[in-house]
Amino acid sequence: MRTILRTIILAGAVMMASACGNNANKESQQPVEVVVEDPTVSVVQVNSREVPQTSTYTSTVQANVKNNIAPQMAGRITEINAEIGDFVKKGQILAQIDKAQLQQAQLQLHNAEVELERLKALYEAGGLSKSDLDAIEMQYNVARTQVDNLLENTTLRSPIDGVVTARNYDAGDMYSMSAPIYTVEQIVPVKLLVSISESEYSKVRKGDSVELVADAVPGKTFYGKIVRIYPTIDPATRTFTAEVQVDNKYKTLRPGMFVRVTVDFGSNNNVVIPDVSVVKQQGSGEKFVYVLNDDGTVTYKKVVLGRRMGAEYEVLEGLSDGDFVVTGGQIRLKNGIKVNVNE
Repeated sequence: MRTILRTIILAGAVMMASACGNNANKESQQPVEVVVEDPTVSVVQVNSREVPQTSTYTSTVQANVKNNIAPQMAGRITEINAEIGDFVKKGQILAQIDKAQLQQAQLQLHNAEVELERLKALYEAGGLSKSDLDAIEMQYNVARTQVDNLLENTTLRSPIDGVVTARNYDAGDMYSMSAPIYTVEQIVPVKLLVSISESEYSKVRKGDSVELVADAVPGKTFYGKIVRIYPTIDPATRTFTAEVQVDNKYKTLRPGMFVRVTVDFGSNNNVVIPDVSVVKQQGSGEKFVYVLNDDGTVTYKKVVLGRRMGAEYEVLEGLSDGDFVVTGGQIRLKNGIKVNVNE
């Protein structure tokens, strides 16, 4: 009897569990309504303004003029009158070469001069032909030219105001024509050769002002002018060369210094946007922004960016003055969806 009762109880329990399970399945199959809220974004209105068109390039300071001082022929150096770092004046004597050849040439010139005067008197008296006089005159002129040349090449003078940057011989050395005795460089003014992108070729003019800073002179800005524009484009770098001259009256800039040169190409009136609004498309270099429309939707627009100015970009193409662009919340956006604007 107990066994029969236990069996009846167990069977009832199974039937109740089954009934409860069926009810649960029916409830789970009922549709559930999911509410998706529109994404919330931050926007800013963008406007056009004057954007300075400046670019910065690197260059190296060069002497405006560089002269290697050396005689035309070998000879013994008898005097050395300047040292590296000395500032010298134009015409200042830097070195002397042995004068033996000069003295010999001066003696020959003196003899030629005496002979010429004697034969001129003879010619005037009718005792010498014109052709003979011309031949003697030519000999005299050759002797005089030789003396002038030796004078220039035995007394070596600086052809410019400048600083001595190299001295390769000592007094008593034999000049061997392998290297100059001195190198003198003019550093007032100095010059820079600046390689500028070919896209700016039509914007650069002779006389344009530039600014430059040197790592070796921190905290100081120098100013120069473009004095020459080279007429060809380098096909390897797609750049052209502009020669800049800097007064350097205090001799602060020295040849070899590294400088950064800023060239001003004027200004353009373009839309400016915050850099946080720019979305870069993966796998390409194209840039986009989301623009808020009047109906509360957003449009995915491609933009062409110009210069970066701190936390802003100049926009060359793609936006209009007064557009509202999304600056926050872009990660949840798609083209054409409706959004809420964060107040």
